Amino acid sequence: MFPLTFGARGSAMIGGALSTNAGGSNVVRYGSTRGLCLGLEVVLPDGRVMDLMSALHKDNSGYDLKDLFIGAEGTLGLITAAVVRLFPKPSAYATAMVAAPGLPEALTLLNRLQRATGGAVEAFEYMPRGYIEAHLKKFPEARAPFDRMYEVNVMVEVSAVAPRDAEPREDGAVPVVEYLEETLAALMEEGAVLDAVVAKTEGQRREMWKRREDAAEVTQGRLPIINNDIAVPLDKVAEFLDRMDETLPGLDAGADTRTVAHLGDGNIHYTVLPASQDPEVHDAIMEAVEEVALDLGGSFSAEHGIGLAKKPSMARRKNPVALEVMRAIKQALDPKGIMNPGKVLPPG
Repeated sequence: MFPLTFGARGSAMIGGALSTNAGGSNVVRYGSTRGLCLGLEVVLPDGRVMDLMSALHKDNSGYDLKDLFIGAEGTLGLITAAVVRLFPKPSAYATAMVAAPGLPEALTLLNRLQRATGGAVEAFEYMPRGYIEAHLKKFPEARAPFDRMYEVNVMVEVSAVAPRDAEPREDGAVPVVEYLEETLAALMEEGAVLDAVVAKTEGQRREMWKRREDAAEVTQGRLPIINNDIAVPLDKVAEFLDRMDETLPGLDAGADTRTVAHLGDGNIHYTVLPASQDPEVHDAIMEAVEEVALDLGGSFSAEHGIGLAKKPSMARRKNPVALEVMRAIKQALDPKGIMNPGKVLPPG
C-alpha cells in the first residue's frame, strides 16, 4: 500500500500530494510525502524534462533536486511521474479511544506503545473536550467516546504486519490488540490513563476514525475562522496550548477554539472562532499563534503548505536568508514567473 492517510485521500492525486508535501494521520509511522518518494520526473518552466526517476534508497550524487520540487506547490515545475515507496498492508489493527490526565501522560502512552510494538503506532490523534462536545453538537447521532467527559482524549491505532503479531491465537486473541490492552492496563494502574475503550469490531474502529475525520466539518462550521496548522516539538504541545489559552482572551475576549492534533508528530490544528469581526484582531491572533509556535522551536506551517493564505506569515517569520535563497532558486528556474504565479513567496 501507499500509506499516506488524510482527509482528501479519496480525491487527491499523487502529484498534488507530492507538490504540497502532504502529511496526515499516520506521519508518526511513515513520514510525510517527501519521505515516501524515491524519484520524480519534472517538466521545467522552459519545457525541458528532468528525469530523476530513481528507485534507489541511496543516491548521493550531488544536490537532492527531487526534494526541491516536493512541497514547492508547483512554483518551480510540474511533477509528471514519480517513484513512491510502498509498504506491506497491515493484517491487523488495534484501535482505541483513551482518556489521559494530561498531554504529558498521553505522550507516555505513545512512548510505551512504540516500545511494546517496535514502532508500529499508526496514528495518535488528540481531541480535547471542546472538540468532542462540538462534534456531538454537530452530529447528534454520534456517540460520545466515553460514559463521561474527559479533558484529554486520544485516538490511538497500532498495526501489525508480521503473522506473530497479526494472526489470532487459538483462543481468538490477536497479539497486537493484546499489546495495546496490556499497555493501557499498566498505565491505568499508574494513573497515566483514566479510561479506555478498545475497538472490538471494524465498525467500532470506523466510528473512532470518523470522529477524528469529521474535524473539517466541526472546526469550519461557521465564519469567520482563523485556521492554523502549526508544528512544535512533541513535548511542547501542552505548553503551546496553555500559552494560547492565556494569550487569546487578551486579543479577543469572546473567541472560542476548536483544536485537534496529530499528537504523534506535534502537528496542531489550532482553529480560532473569533467573536470580533475586525480583520486587525484576526491578524493579531494569527501573529500570536506564530509567535508562540516559533518561540517553542516550531513552524507556522506543518502540513498545509503556504499557497496564498500564509504568504504574510512567510514574510513575517521565515528566515530572511532562506527567503533570499528561495527567490534565487525561483528566478533561476522560472525567470518569467509562469509557474503557479503569486503563490508561496512573498514579494521581495
